[in-house]
Amino acid sequence: MLLSSSDYPNARDLMDALRFLPEEGQIWLGEQRMLLMPLAASAFFRNELITTLGRERARGLFMRLGYYSGLMDAELGAALRGERLGLEESFLAGPQLHALQGHVQAIPVNLEMDLANDHFYSEFIWKDSFEVDVWRSHGQQNEPACWTLLGYAAGYATQLLGREVQYREVSCRACGDDDCRIIGKLAQEWPDHAQFSELLREAPLIDELYELQARVATLENDLARTRNHESWGPIGSTPAFRDMLAMLDRAATSDVSVLLLGETGTGKEILARRLHDQSQRANGPFIAVNCAAIPPELIESELFGVEKGAYTGAIQTRMGRFERADGGTIFLDELAELTPRAQAALLRTLEEHQIERVGGESVRSIDVRIVAATHTDLLERVEQGRFRQDLFYRLNAFTLNIPALRQRLEDIVPLADHFLRHFEHHYQRRTLGFSDQARSAICQYHWPGNIRELKNSVERGVILTADHKHISEKSLFGDYCVPTLEREKSQGLDSSGMLTPSLDERGENISARQRVQPLLDAGMNLEEIEKALIQAVNSDSGGNITAAAQRLGMSRAAYAYRLKKHNLR
Repeated sequence: MLLSSSDYPNARDLMDALRFLPEEGQIWLGEQRMLLMPLAASAFFRNELITTLGRERARGLFMRLGYYSGLMDAELGAALRGERLGLEESFLAGPQLHALQGHVQAIPVNLEMDLANDHFYSEFIWKDSFEVDVWRSHGQQNEPACWTLLGYAAGYATQLLGREVQYREVSCRACGDDDCRIIGKLAQEWPDHAQFSELLREAPLIDELYELQARVATLENDLARTRNHESWGPIGSTPAFRDMLAMLDRAATSDVSVLLLGETGTGKEILARRLHDQSQRANGPFIAVNCAAIPPELIESELFGVEKGAYTGAIQTRMGRFERADGGTIFLDELAELTPRAQAALLRTLEEHQIERVGGESVRSIDVRIVAATHTDLLERVEQGRFRQDLFYRLNAFTLNIPALRQRLEDIVPLADHFLRHFEHHYQRRTLGFSDQARSAICQYHWPGNIRELKNSVERGVILTADHKHISEKSLFGDYCVPTLEREKSQGLDSSGMLTPSLDERGENISARQRVQPLLDAGMNLEEIEKALIQAVNSDSGGNITAAAQRLGMSRAAYAYRLKKHNLR
């Protein structure tokens, strides 16, 4: 199908995705953070790379740079137009985004898409290629020089269509031709497709690193199954966390009981495992008990065991968790939920290293280290008479306060990346990682559920994201997206390309409201305003109903109805 520039969909949807936050020093396009830099700096960088690496290596590097940029923009094009308009319009978002970013003006010549029959053909003319401007100081070239632009076209088409597409620059102004012209086909239709693919491939070392990464993850999981604990230990570099970890490691060398204080989800069990693993009891059992998950009437029998016939339903003698932990460590999470009787029995165990089964008449000596944890204020419970004072002071000999995740800002991204690698391996996925906006949201969110919430969010993101796609903010947070862009401070582009205030706190366009106000002041009613708007758009589009309807974001039929309604046909 032959095309021209007038066949492009209205670019308003793409322009609305562009946001400038001058006060924050940020520019955003969809979920990608962008950079605005001088063309001369790009030219300098290109010259440095050619001098350092040689022309052929530099060419491959810049093509891969463009290719990766095209991959990301294809996600945006599909998100903005895929469901609303269709595949062809989503495809044309690529050259429109390229123009919006200041790379090149792409004039469509031909576009044929019949993927069911393995046919794809596209042809564009490039005007004002930034790479041609970069090469001007080098004189006329012997071969096409729009490396980054060519890589972008291939990356965008490949990602959007789900088929490998390659482009060739068949003429280039840097070589003295009148225009830069590109042709795109499915990769196998090009005789030299294998050679071209090598230019778009990352260095072979990357493949080896992916393979090694997969092997390491497999070994970690195998080790975890062998040791019967999570496949990760404590991760963090913030001073408060490192200081707490150093104290934990010192405690590991002794048999002192340890009390871990921290909010829900801060990783108390993982820290308890580390304490056990670094102690002399590492070869003994590690038994974790969530006291809040056991009914109060059963907590004693669960912890200390029960003799047959001790109560209705006790049909056999059963060891408790303390006996199972003999020679090792028992971790009592949610300690504050213990009943008064269980607290008394625990105090006896701490002081005498003995237990007595429910319904039993004899005591049993045990050798168990106790690590307890709670997210509540135990001292307050003591003052309220809800927790034994003597037990509190017995456990309080070595207390560690675990900082909440919001107090460990530098650790959030490393933890998220760690969980990402883990779940990619677990679900056999290979995403492109977090989008810039998703990563920003991860850093800005206050994480009331701490590490557990972060882990669950990353797992959700991996599950909802297709292979070779970026994990979006919505994939992580669902409908509870973090307001990463302070929209009342951001600016977008109006139809003339000028910066204009963006959405206010009510989600309304400030500048649009200001422009409408004179119409209201003039006493125009809705019918008159609609007629004026339809008339103006009809004039701007040269009577092209499809183009005018797209500009107003309505169907062709709805627009045609309004033309007839206002006698404008």
